[in-house]
Amino acid sequence: MLSTELADLRAHMAENPGAVIEDVARQRSVTPRAVIEALPPEMVRIGRGHAFVVTMQDIAQWGEVTMIVHTEDAIFEFSGAIPAGEIGRGYFNLMQPKGLHGHLRHERCAAVAFVERPFMGKASAFVAFINVDGGIMFKVFVGRDETRALRGDQLKRFQSLADSLASAKAA
Repeated sequence: MLSTELADLRAHMAENPGAVIEDVARQRSVTPRAVIEALPPEMVRIGRGHAFVVTMQDIAQWGEVTMIVHTEDAIFEFSGAIPAGEIGRGYFNLMQPKGLHGHLRHERCAAVAFVERPFMGKASAFVAFINVDGGIMFKVFVGRDETRALRGDQLKRFQSLADSLASAKAA
């Protein structure tokens, strides 16, 4: 990306930190990872992809969260507890007979981004699993309580995980 394009993207994200990442990426012909990295530095910490398993194992202990898979054709949302998983036959397998289960290609994860930003007038916090192509595999959002505020216990776990696995994004 040219330095002028990067500067323009950074300015756009500073003015619109709650913009839908995938929409901005499509509109500007960049990867979702580039959009995340263009957010103001205080909103993003990024860890390496090898943190996929540790991150998923921790998230499985958080309780009810929202997982979002955003593709060109659909946005899938799952609210509930993320099941525990284990590696087998080349996949990270979510081990649950009903509800959310499946097989994740964990080795394609190049980075794990921890993002705290405003979204639709409220604070939000999510983990984005970024693939080797710069796309977002899926996002896991910190849950909300009955008043629609971020759950404090989960936010602490999110921040602790970010502290241990990620570094602040360079400005």
